[in-house]
Amino acid sequence: MNRYPRWVAALAIASLTTGCSLIGSGEPESGARTVTLVAHDSFAADPAALADFERRSGIHLEVRNSGDAGELTNKLALSQAAPLGDVAYGVDSTFASRALSADVFEPYRPDAADRGPQRYAQDQQHRLTAVDVADVCLNVDTRWFAEHRVPEPATLRDLTDPRYRDLVALPDPTTSSPGLAFLLGTIATFGEPGWQDYWRQLTANGAKLSSGWEEAYNQDFSGSTGQGPRPIVLSYASSPAAEVDEAGRPRTRALLDGCYRQVEYAGVLTGAKDPEAAREVVDFLLSPEFQGQVAEQMYVYPAVEGIALPPGWETSAPLPPRPTELPAAEVERNRDRWVDEWRTLIRG
Repeated sequence: MNRYPRWVAALAIASLTTGCSLIGSGEPESGARTVTLVAHDSFAADPAALADFERRSGIHLEVRNSGDAGELTNKLALSQAAPLGDVAYGVDSTFASRALSADVFEPYRPDAADRGPQRYAQDQQHRLTAVDVADVCLNVDTRWFAEHRVPEPATLRDLTDPRYRDLVALPDPTTSSPGLAFLLGTIATFGEPGWQDYWRQLTANGAKLSSGWEEAYNQDFSGSTGQGPRPIVLSYASSPAAEVDEAGRPRTRALLDGCYRQVEYAGVLTGAKDPEAAREVVDFLLSPEFQGQVAEQMYVYPAVEGIALPPGWETSAPLPPRPTELPAAEVERNRDRWVDEWRTLIRG
């Protein structure tokens, strides 16, 4: 689930190699315990913080990248009897119920869960622990709207107005985690069958669908480095923090009305070879050292309370005050049906 501009993603990818140590040595110190962290492709962390954790804990941390959040969840479910690693990070709130129903994770409640993550708990067994929040929101290119003297949209309904014809870029909900979150957001906002009427109007108004977030943001969006033709894109509430000019002023803005809350979780995998060490890794993901750098490294908000955000985030990337959400059980019960109905509606 990529959620940041291509230049940031390139840095993250350059620092990660599937199955290799994040601190770059590739070889554990003598006597070190090795823990495999299975994560989505956007996982990134400060190498210095990880190296310090390895020194203090005696744990050699390896990362196995496994696609976006949906692909990661499917791989974890399919390999439940022979887990891909010891701990996983990146299952998000749109797929969490699927992982829990497949018994992918074992119970573990870190001490730090009471400092924020527990409010995002998915079950009473504490099998998943919230690590970060990444609300999916529409982003607009403020410069484009100023130059064309068109008012910026304010709500989801506005996107069906003819004045915004051919201006919207969206990732496909059948192939994209943020695209699925947007679909769920329209269902939460317009209900059934209202969400289908909304999508008919949205696509009739020229909204463009792409296979994933990166294509929509980096190729179609005029406010990104790709300088595409469309000034409205589905991205994240934090994305404007990456789009600032030389004076530090954001060139884009997230529309905070209509955002869908997306929480990312970590947990100890059932059948982990070293569950005790895996629990230490989960503890580390909630530590001030890791939580304090998730905003800069992955453009997400820390789940633990009291963690300082980078300068300017309060104004350029504020957390939506009232994001929409659907109960995890409702999503699990209806996800496949909603996706099939969307596919029939849009694809025929």
